Amino acid sequence: MSDPGKIVVLVIEDDAQIRRFLRASLATQGYRLLEAVTGEEGIRLAASQRPDLIILDLGLPDMDGLRVARSVRKIATTPIVVLSARGQERDKIDALDAGADDYVTKPFGVGELLARMRVALRHAAREGMDPKDEPVFEVGDLHVDLVRRHVRLGGVEIHLTPIEYKILAVLVRHAGRVITHRQLLQEVWGPSFANQTHYLRVYMQQLRKKLEETPARPRYLRTEPGVGYRLVDE
Repeated sequence: MSDPGKIVVLVIEDDAQIRRFLRASLATQGYRLLEAVTGEEGIRLAASQRPDLIILDLGLPDMDGLRVARSVRKIATTPIVVLSARGQERDKIDALDAGADDYVTKPFGVGELLARMRVALRHAAREGMDPKDEPVFEVGDLHVDLVRRHVRLGGVEIHLTPIEYKILAVLVRHAGRVITHRQLLQEVWGPSFANQTHYLRVYMQQLRKKLEETPARPRYLRTEPGVGYRLVDE
């Protein structure tokens, strides 16, 4: 990831108090800010200024933030972190399915927001690389080689079934990012299985038994309740 001083963040938020708070908090960390009060202005700035990351409110005065996310996704792969008072599971799923990389619920702590931003920026940098340049994922004792299809835990090779490996590979490619049940099901089993969430529960239990020291309190394979799963990358 590049130096924060060179990273431009577009904040699309109509609440002046929150914009002031973000302006002060992010500037302290060295980020440069662009600000938009409406969805239309946000889409225009996203297209013309090409920011490195977007912080997006869903309750905008002229349009729903989901529409903004979909519009941005048509023109750019810029990471989007939603910052919204809507905290229901359905709202999070809709935002992630619309193209958001992560979701932070108001009221929020600046430490959590900064951490989510760093993850989204790392993920964007990873997606921009040739897979051959970074075929190995490592966090803690977990080692996944996507080229050789090897999985090791604490130096010991772990045998995974083809489906277990496909699930883990999807999570590795999106490490740090929440992947919804629907997204995982479509990538692993195909579009016709998009609503078969019981498949995921069974296979995630099996994966955790193989990869987690304490499956009931997972270190690597985290559940986002009602939404999906996240592979911790730090």
